Amino acid sequence: MKKRNYTPYLMLIPGIILMSTLVFYPVLRTFLYSLQRIKLTEPNNIKFIGFDNYILILQSESFWMSLQNSLIVLVIVIVIATIIGVFVALLLNVNTKVKGILTAIAIIPWALPPVVNGVMWRWIFHPSYGLLNRILLNLNIIDTPIQWLSQRWSIMLIVSLVVAWRNIPFCAIVILSALQAIPTQIYESALVDGSRPFQTFRSITLPLIMPSLGIVLTSTSINAINVFDEIVSLSGYGDVSKTLMIDSYLRTFSFLDYGVGSALTYIIMLLAGILGLIYIKNLHRKTEYL
Repeated sequence: MKKRNYTPYLMLIPGIILMSTLVFYPVLRTFLYSLQRIKLTEPNNIKFIGFDNYILILQSESFWMSLQNSLIVLVIVIVIATIIGVFVALLLNVNTKVKGILTAIAIIPWALPPVVNGVMWRWIFHPSYGLLNRILLNLNIIDTPIQWLSQRWSIMLIVSLVVAWRNIPFCAIVILSALQAIPTQIYESALVDGSRPFQTFRSITLPLIMPSLGIVLTSTSINAINVFDEIVSLSGYGDVSKTLMIDSYLRTFSFLDYGVGSALTYIIMLLAGILGLIYIKNLHRKTEYL
């Protein structure tokens, strides 16, 4: 009888312990908190209330406004990051002597921490001494500084630009890897057949990078839904710029309502989980070269 090798199972134990401690237990604990009435201001009044916290959230105007803000950021980020990401990937796919330098420069926004990105862009859009207002004033385009960070829609647009700017390098690198995996024989055949650049992109390049675009869209969507640092850096915790993550943070750590905060966190996790399933599905999709 062949002796069974238990070494692979032993090697998995550290990973299982870490995942159980840092992922599975917090997820389960958060769900249990979401089913209870837990307020740190009333420590002696903790009780099980079922799904009342979820019902309370769905009936809250604050939740729907936060969801609307998150969806606005989501749509704008997806459009900007995807289009510019494809364009940057196409530029980086051209063989030049400075290709390596351009790639390194393109990665910089992705490498910077979100807080740093937010603070940097706050200096650009600051109403009093921001760079953008200073340029517009010097060009005599405006007479008085514009309050970029005081209106809801302008804040959402600026936040979306900042998040998109941070995600464009990831989009470009993923799409670039897909472009470089396309056999050159396909383009050579298209060139022989008289295909024009736009026709080649539409009929060959775009269909073959669709799996990578699915990954890009899903990852960008998750980042947009979970945006937090950029908003705090740009406009703080104001109601007009509140997203789902900001709302969850305020309910949990400012109002000390761990029950409602945990329920809202679980709703956000479910939304991100759905996007994550789409990501995994696209990750294992195979590209067929016709």
